[in-house]
Amino acid sequence: MPPVAVRILHAEAGPNAEPPERTLIAARAALAERHRRGFLAAGAADVRVVAGQPDGIAFGARLRGLAAEALQSGACGIVVLGSGSVPLATERDRRVFVAAAASASPAALANNVYSADIVAISGVARLGGLRDLPDLTADNALPRWLAEVAGIPVSGLRRWRLGIDLDSPLDLLLSGRATDVARLRGAGIDVRAVNARLAGVVAVLADRRAELVLAGRTSAATLGALERDAACRVRALAEERGLRASSILALGARDAGPDGRAAGSATVAARRPPRSTLGMLVDRDGPGALGGLLAQLGDAAVVDTRVLMAHRWGADEAGWPSAEDRFAADLLLPDRIADPWLRSLVASLRDAPIPILAGGHTLVGPGIRLLAAGAVPRPSARRP
Repeated sequence: MPPVAVRILHAEAGPNAEPPERTLIAARAALAERHRRGFLAAGAADVRVVAGQPDGIAFGARLRGLAAEALQSGACGIVVLGSGSVPLATERDRRVFVAAAASASPAALANNVYSADIVAISGVARLGGLRDLPDLTADNALPRWLAEVAGIPVSGLRRWRLGIDLDSPLDLLLSGRATDVARLRGAGIDVRAVNARLAGVVAVLADRRAELVLAGRTSAATLGALERDAACRVRALAEERGLRASSILALGARDAGPDGRAAGSATVAARRPPRSTLGMLVDRDGPGALGGLLAQLGDAAVVDTRVLMAHRWGADEAGWPSAEDRFAADLLLPDRIADPWLRSLVASLRDAPIPILAGGHTLVGPGIRLLAAGAVPRPSARRP
């Protein structure tokens, strides 16, 4: 097999990181080492964890440097992923990505072509070492740039469990690895509230007389899986899919602003800021009303709060509450949240008369599928 380089990007904890963030970063570091060993076993010639404190360098700029370095070392292709990516990947999955990067012709394989966490790129020399790659802020939009600007074939692996990404302490609970759950408890992080809601949501998923509300960046594939694996009815509100992947830079625009959205062309001018139906209800009634509103719609709810944050503060995460606030929100710990709007919203979710989970893309995608897959004893609990 032609030599393939693998680069695993890992952001270390800053000096002011609180226990939830430090715990998440420790779990990512352990996963990065597991990936390093796994990709070596899968046949990659050069595997390295690229670690360091956040330095403001855009993902696109970093990948240009890594691709040039890989070319100089003799690699024909590169696999790039974040340290929290694909924690449920198997040896077979890794071999597929290494084989894709080893192809002679320029092409790419991603876990999700619409919002990638891991991408294999072959024929890097013929792509000029990715020297034309713009300063994408994150990896999510990379497949779109490769397809629409670089003009190479891009495919998705279509294995839903590879959509799990350790973006939040909640994702450690969802992925179910005992060592990660032990890390949370060992750090003194109170997970009682979120564990109680997890149990409540699982009970609703298994109840043929119940209804689940699912809101955020969910997909038709997830809804299809819930139709198969959940006994309950599902009321779904899918919105702002591609929130992180729809960068104008990925479409070739060079005049994009700091949030990746630009002005100056008909296509760009037609773009709109993120908008959420639930967000409009919160605008009308206030953040403290959300839990009660959801209780009028179902017996449990799973909500993508990143869509609500984008609705309120815009697509650029730099303008959102801190990572610690977001992590506390996912763990339903409003007393740890500094931002008053988010604190009020999370308190309403925690105190709602139905179990409500709040999180990000993993929760409303592969996370809810993991919960549903184990929720229903078959065949007796299937909905007629």
